[in-house]
Amino acid sequence: MPASKDSTALTIMDSPSPVTDYENLGDAFAFAAAHPPRRGPDPRVTVVVPAKNEAANLREILPELPPVHEVLVVDADTGDGTPEVARAARPGVRVIKQTRRGKGNALACGFLAASGDVIVMFDADGSADPAEIPRFVEALTDGADFAKGTRFAPGGGSHDITHLRAAGNSGLNRLSNTLFSAGFTDLCYGYNAFWRDLVALLNLPPVFAPAGEEMLWGDGFEIETVINCRMAALGLWITEVPSVERARLHGETNLRTFSDGGRVLRTLVAEWQRVGRQRRSRRFGLFTPEPVVDTPAPLALDTGAPEA
Repeated sequence: MPASKDSTALTIMDSPSPVTDYENLGDAFAFAAAHPPRRGPDPRVTVVVPAKNEAANLREILPELPPVHEVLVVDADTGDGTPEVARAARPGVRVIKQTRRGKGNALACGFLAASGDVIVMFDADGSADPAEIPRFVEALTDGADFAKGTRFAPGGGSHDITHLRAAGNSGLNRLSNTLFSAGFTDLCYGYNAFWRDLVALLNLPPVFAPAGEEMLWGDGFEIETVINCRMAALGLWITEVPSVERARLHGETNLRTFSDGGRVLRTLVAEWQRVGRQRRSRRFGLFTPEPVVDTPAPLALDTGAPEA
């Protein structure tokens, strides 16, 4: 699909000198949909970086990223200069604005705008080590569907997690493994990678759904748990990748231990109930199977946008 040359919006086909801060989302999503993902030994990698008040950190971490197909920063538009800082730190970076608030919404927007074969989820606070990206990609090319980062396997570790968060993560981890017959060692770690052809199967909240007074379910920090649970429920091959979490470089964390921990707990219960409903409907002939993952047809992405 040819990119629009509207003078008020930057598209991914425009020159490196943008006329506005952000790419046009409609054009970005259409471009990605027109370039369906393919699995193979040498995948194109998209690094998706959700950012909220992380300009100071982006200045340091973006130059550290290895050469990849594309780096996609999804900005919360807090006015901290993220678009300008990102482009100065890494020429060629793509910058889009999320449609609602919350890390989950930022990631969902990034997933739909990604045009690579593999998506790497990468935090903007400096805690993720860019040198580990090849390990995640290798796990996928070795046969995994989902490469799940873990701080608690041999070779992993953390310079950032508190004792309280570690204890909460451990309890939530045990519960998730019980409910989903999984083998996660680090449920709440957000450094992960997966094949882009799985995005449609995750059934994340439509990005153009209107925002309400309350954050939409799946738009917050529970997003990693939602993705983990759905990957497990789909019966996909999950490989854990040892990872060392670095300390945040600048600023304060956007994570709130008790409120976000409560959202994760509610997410586990909600996802378990969701799987139960699907199993019951399948048993009585009401279940509509999900599309086959490796079909060569382009992805049908649900953005929630009204049809033209």
